[in-house]
Parts: sequence; structure tokens; C-alpha cells
Amino acid sequence: MSTHVIPHHFDNAEQAYQSSKLGFWLFLVSEILLFGGLFVAYIVFRSLYPDMFHEASGELNRIMGGFNTIVLICSSFTMAMGVNRVQHNDPKKAVMFLAITIAFAAIFMVIKYFEYSHKIHLGLLPAGFYHYDGITHPRAPLFFSLYFVMTGLHGVHVLVGMGLITWVLLRVKRGDFSNQYYTPVELVGLYWHLVDLIWIYLFPLMYLIG
Repeated sequence: MSTHVIPHHFDNAEQAYQSSKLGFWLFLVSEILLFGGLFVAYIVFRSLYPDMFHEASGELNRIMGGFNTIVLICSSFTMAMGVNRVQHNDPKKAVMFLAITIAFAAIFMVIKYFEYSHKIHLGLLPAGFYHYDGITHPRAPLFFSLYFVMTGLHGVHVLVGMGLITWVLLRVKRGDFSNQYYTPVELVGLYWHLVDLIWIYLFPLMYLIG
């Protein structure tokens, strides 16, 4: 097991840990502000065109969206267990839980791929690319612009999360972490929980409230 070296600009390990956590929370706040702006846009346009949002949301696959919600909730649990196992010096189980989390994320993205493929095939696309005849409202492209921007941006965050979890998994296998030092694992866990939380808001807004 490798020994963690405290950066020279910190007085001790506790100060380094608290500084890292504060900095990461500020980053998470910026992520919330990013998605918050999109949620505000959704609320404004939904209030302007409630009938269109109701009609357009009916074209989304609630079964796929609901299954993906369950997948991400389960991934939050396995991520939390991975962090917990690192904190208790149990690298084998930590690696297992982190690998399961990556698998859940991959399942989410595969389902999202099939969702996107179906909508592209039908012509349920953003703005000028829209060419679907099944919705009569002329503002329907607006809904699918919001849908692809919000779920697409979330999907990018899922892919980034998969990369980060893979990174900490490899470091856990290498023995870089213990109950004395596990900050990167904990911070990646916080990021993943935020990704899950954003989807928990996106799912009812896009798929159910219509």
C-alpha cells in the first residue's frame, strides 16, 4: 500500500482534506447552477405552452426512463458502498462495488442510446431538424430541443463519472487508498450522487408531468 504525501502548502492531512472537500462542493454548486438555468428555461416554456408539453411528453418512453431511474438509484447505493469499503480497508469489495457502479452507468447509457435512436428515426429532433408529423403543435421542436440538451448534458456527466470511477477503481486496486486517505474516492462519490440526483429531477419533468 502506497503512502499518501500531504502537499507542501497544507499544514496537515485534515486541512488538506477539508480544503479539497470545500473546493469540490464549490464545483458541485457550479454544476447545480448550470442545470438550474436549464430547469428555469423548462419552467418558463412549459408555462407558455402547457398543451404542447403535455402532447410532446407523451412521445417519451416512460418505461425506459423509469428503468433508467432505478438503475441510477442502485448505482448510488453501490457507489456509497464502494466508498464505505475503502474507508474500512476492504479494497476487494470496494473494487467490486465500484465495478458494479460502472456497469449500472453503462446500462443507463445503452438504454439512452436506444431512446435516442428511436427519436432520431421518428424525426423527434431539436429545432430545424424536427420532422415528425404525429404532434400538431407548431412549437413541438422546442420541447425536444430542451429534452436533448438536458438529457444529453446529463449523459455527458454520466460518461465523465464512468471515467472518474474507473480511475479511482484502478487506484484502489493499486493500494493507493486506506482508512487514512480516501479523499478522491469520496469526492468522486459526491459527483456521482449529484449526477443521480439531477436525473431524479429530469425524469418526472420530462416523462411524467406532461
